[in-house]
Amino acid sequence: MDLAGSEASSPSIGTSNGELSHEIGGDGPRPLGLISALCTTLRDEDVLYCHWKSNEALDRSATGENDLDLLVGRRDARRFQEILYRFGFRPAVARPVDQLPGIFHAYGLDQESGKLVHVHAHFQLVLGDDMTKNFHLPIEEPYLGSSFQGPLFRTPSADFEFAVFVIRMILKHATWDAILMLQGSLSSSEQREYVDLSDRSDAQAVRRLVAEHLPVIDEDLWELCVSAARPGSSAWIRMRVARRLQRRLRAHSRRPLSADTGLRVWRRVKRLIARYVVPRRPRRKRLEGGGAVVAIVGGDGAGKSTAVAELQGWLSRSFVTTQAHLGKPPRSMISVVARGAWGIVRWIRRAEEPAAGSGGRTEGHRPAARLVWDLLTARDRYRLYRRIRRLSSNGGIVICDRYPLPQVRLMDGAGREPVGSGEGGRAARFLVARERRYYRQILYPDILLVLRVDPDIAVSRKLSEEGEEFVRPRSEEIWRADWSGTPAIIVDAGRPKAEVLREIRSVVWSRL
Repeated sequence: MDLAGSEASSPSIGTSNGELSHEIGGDGPRPLGLISALCTTLRDEDVLYCHWKSNEALDRSATGENDLDLLVGRRDARRFQEILYRFGFRPAVARPVDQLPGIFHAYGLDQESGKLVHVHAHFQLVLGDDMTKNFHLPIEEPYLGSSFQGPLFRTPSADFEFAVFVIRMILKHATWDAILMLQGSLSSSEQREYVDLSDRSDAQAVRRLVAEHLPVIDEDLWELCVSAARPGSSAWIRMRVARRLQRRLRAHSRRPLSADTGLRVWRRVKRLIARYVVPRRPRRKRLEGGGAVVAIVGGDGAGKSTAVAELQGWLSRSFVTTQAHLGKPPRSMISVVARGAWGIVRWIRRAEEPAAGSGGRTEGHRPAARLVWDLLTARDRYRLYRRIRRLSSNGGIVICDRYPLPQVRLMDGAGREPVGSGEGGRAARFLVARERRYYRQILYPDILLVLRVDPDIAVSRKLSEEGEEFVRPRSEEIWRADWSGTPAIIVDAGRPKAEVLREIRSVVWSRL
């Protein structure tokens, strides 16, 4: 399904309790085609959902700058996921330490912009401190029942949204450990959200909602919560209010309060250490369908390095992604020592026999030193291949610059013919046989992209860096190779860069 050009007609603005949702579109940024089409389908198929928080910045959600934080009715969960799959979304899983019950992550590709859209779906309201998210508010049905259809998203009533926002901010920023670790202040976006919701909600209506749906929070405690959530309130008052609120909600906590406090403190200390002592790894996710090895192959001037860098940067923002260069693998100690010894031997030979600078190499015949080096290179590539396969089997995505293939002889040597019975002697045949054995163990990647470009174009692109006698043969090898019977996806790399990268992103995403 082509989502790039799908333009969903703007639904009429729905209202509830006199509320109007924020306008999207108009003179502002245009919503992504994928998001527009998804929201239209959810509306047309009567899926009960709403964009449940940060609704003062719906324009950022509509353009893919923010996650789509959607609360979805549990009875519609399966239909909601089926719609996502229909639009090409891929489910993803967070790190075990970050996984929460009732939370579903999925990513989809907006074809026109090339952006990955992150749907962060909640089937239940689990909230609290970012370290643990310890509390579940069982008010999903009335919260969804207050929602109404806006120009693009369904959104809850401002009264209900403000009530949940205040509870979220107290649990997130007002505990003693959050304040001591300098996490007690609302962020600038949270302060804007507080002001926005305060202006759009009715204090009396909010009190009635809290009394009806969260009777464990009495009116006195609620007023204290509203005051403590206000930017600039006393730290001492906020800590006291947070303690009272946690105790009132203990029946809805996922773990005992004492255990949750200990876990929060431990994770805060770990984060502090990671910030100042050990570099902190980004919280990237893994695709639920598993990882993949993606290989970019092409001659000089085809744009391999650019494609690899763009693909790595695009995917690594959201997923566990690694880059590997199988053309130039990390050298093992044996290879380092052998290369050093070979360099010494070549230097001695050049000094003694200047005319033998080629090392005695003849057409179609590799000298013994070269055979040893090629064998060690094959071994190093195989060792790297084992590592990237292990990474992909554990859910990571590996982007490979070059890849040993039977069709490619000049760049990576995997397609060399075996030494004949009359060539080089028994030692040479043994070395070549071992080399070919390593390459036979390197199977095709999960996704193989072959960038084909006319050799004349390749030469014109690389002439300032490499000579034509070096560029043209390697480009012609890719151009003339028979890729039938292989999993290769041929990409015309002679087109403009933006067009080629758009096709690469689309092809890779469709096969992940």
